[in-house]
Amino acid sequence: MSIKQISVFVENKPGALSAMTQVLAEQGVDMRALSLAETKDFGIVRIIVDKVYEATTALKDAGYVHSVTPVVGAAIPDTPGGLDQVLRVLSGAGVNVEYMYAFLGGKDVDHAYMIFRVEDPASAESALHKHGIRVVDQDEMDGL
Repeated sequence: MSIKQISVFVENKPGALSAMTQVLAEQGVDMRALSLAETKDFGIVRIIVDKVYEATTALKDAGYVHSVTPVVGAAIPDTPGGLDQVLRVLSGAGVNVEYMYAFLGGKDVDHAYMIFRVEDPASAESALHKHGIRVVDQDEMDGL
């Protein structure tokens, strides 16, 4: 049920990020979420897209080094403590969050969405389900 995240390595220089997003735009790929982490020479762009196959094919053809990683998506109540509730559920289930990022989208204005990178996505999804937290799958991401 997990979501497929694409991690793309880009040079840390002016125009490099735009060149990568142009590759996706030319293929009609819509980005749903994006996170950028940098080092001195390179950045890692983590993206969730609506057309994973088209995106990875276009990136490969354009010479980008990238990988696909399963991540967990969750709808977080847009209230004070909403994220804390989710993190407590994951922590209580022994799930370590390696990194996470948020995005807004869709017609559900009562929730924000979080992407979680965890070692065991199935355990995280099970814990969230058990506590009534809606897990978002790739099909839902495609439709946002």
